[in-house]
Amino acid sequence: MKDLIRLFKTAKPWYFLLAVSTLALFAVTAVNLYVPYVTRQIIAIMEAGGFEDKMNVITGLSLLLLGLFAARAVCQFLTNYLSHVASWRLVSRLRSILYGHFQRLSMSYYHDKQTGQLMSRVINDTSTVENLVAHAIPELLANVIMLAGVLTILLTINPALTLLCCIPIPFLAGMSFMLRKIRRNFQLGQVKIAELNGVLQDNFSGMKEIQIFNRQEQELDKVRVKADEHATVLLRALFYTNSLNPAVGFITNIGTVIVLIAGPLLAVRAGLMISDVVAFLLYLNLFYAPISQLTRMIEDMQLALAGAERVFEVLDTEPTIRDAPGARDMGRLSGQLSFEGVSFSYKGGLPVLEDISFDVRPGEMVALVGPTGVGKTTISALITRFYDPDGGRITMDGTDVRDMTLESLRNQLSLVPQDVFLFNGTVSENIAYGCEGATREQIARAARTACIADYIESLPEGYDTVIGERGVRLSGGQKQRISIARSVLRNSPVLVLDEATSSVDTETEREIQQAVNSIAGTRTLIVIAHRLSTIRSADKIIVLENGRIVEQGRHDELVTRGGAYARLCDVQAV
Repeated sequence: MKDLIRLFKTAKPWYFLLAVSTLALFAVTAVNLYVPYVTRQIIAIMEAGGFEDKMNVITGLSLLLLGLFAARAVCQFLTNYLSHVASWRLVSRLRSILYGHFQRLSMSYYHDKQTGQLMSRVINDTSTVENLVAHAIPELLANVIMLAGVLTILLTINPALTLLCCIPIPFLAGMSFMLRKIRRNFQLGQVKIAELNGVLQDNFSGMKEIQIFNRQEQELDKVRVKADEHATVLLRALFYTNSLNPAVGFITNIGTVIVLIAGPLLAVRAGLMISDVVAFLLYLNLFYAPISQLTRMIEDMQLALAGAERVFEVLDTEPTIRDAPGARDMGRLSGQLSFEGVSFSYKGGLPVLEDISFDVRPGEMVALVGPTGVGKTTISALITRFYDPDGGRITMDGTDVRDMTLESLRNQLSLVPQDVFLFNGTVSENIAYGCEGATREQIARAARTACIADYIESLPEGYDTVIGERGVRLSGGQKQRISIARSVLRNSPVLVLDEATSSVDTETEREIQQAVNSIAGTRTLIVIAHRLSTIRSADKIIVLENGRIVEQGRHDELVTRGGAYARLCDVQAV
């Protein structure tokens, strides 16, 4: 019930459509209740005899029936179409709300989530709401009204016969224990389809690896297992719903048999008119039809509520990284950065950083070096506040980054990650991604700074060339340089380069190094590097081992010391 209330609060912009649809539904129900009454009147006239003289009345009643049928057709269109309009608009809004919430969730939320599973929440789980709003609830409402109306009319025709017809109802109520099983299996079905989506997404993204390592059969087995698990769960749910359906049908048919036996007896002994018996049978069909449809309505509602529950489960998840009360918008800062006794570990893991302290002056170029896994990329994630430190603090221009709004903090930063992500758009759109309203001249200037302009201009459509999903049409080095151009164009006070030269050849590395040197001094540069040749000119080199800083200084100074940095230089022959 709580999820239903939340859904209808979300549907507030379409209350008018739902109201008109509901009124039309009431009209359809009223017509359905009135048609047997008119039929009863016609039969009563024929039963009384001499109906030849009353053909005008019969004709009038027949035309009335025709008009009722026409009105019902119009109202059925209104209730069906308007409820679909409202329900699909609601689904669209839910998808937008859900995706917007995903964007606010912290990086830690995504550690154990597959992309396909998240997509299933946005697409599959929300689509079940359409069935709830457009079908299940309107039909349930119509059937409740129909039951109440028919029961009232039956009592006016013959109370004794009506009570006999109610004999099967307790048996129907006793079958409600199956509802919980149905919902539980539909919920599990939503989980299984999300897992299937996750496997498919991974496999489509890794198709090159699947083929080169000849893992087609093994991956097909994974998909087959997930598809079979989903089918098994749904079939179990359908077993319960389809067991319920014939059982409900059989029990309701008992009521019809009761009327067929008791009706003639009452007609003979109590003077019940044949027209009343016929009308009773017509209304009895309207009485039991909603009960017979119970299974399908239950199936639709359970499936929809299972989907809604998964949607609200995400919406009720709070981001671990968010604006603190009173967080400030700082405007543009100078780029001064300080780590003060910072410690950090990922959830449930060993410490990654311990007591990290260093200062970066505005416009300085600081390099972070050390073996793989010592926490260099983690430092960049803390600067961008994808995570918060467990101890100590990070300041920018003297202000704790946790006291700044996330938007304000990230306006100070640009990031060139090791694993570059490019969108399926044009080259210019990707370069201008972080700088809305950038001119073509500004985009080209940034591309020249990143040493990628010549390549872009050689493309058939130049800056308007579509690069494909994740930049599939580009080499690793080309993607890296477009990412650098994107960050250069943004012109933020702090630029973090996380292995920016990891995917390029020696010549391109030299060009990128020239680009980095050309912007050195204009903004604060944090450079994470394995190739030590790229950071020889850094103002400060910070050497990490086992999550701690073991050395700080300039290249020549550290080489002279003969410590950890000197050993790294010897390995790389720098």
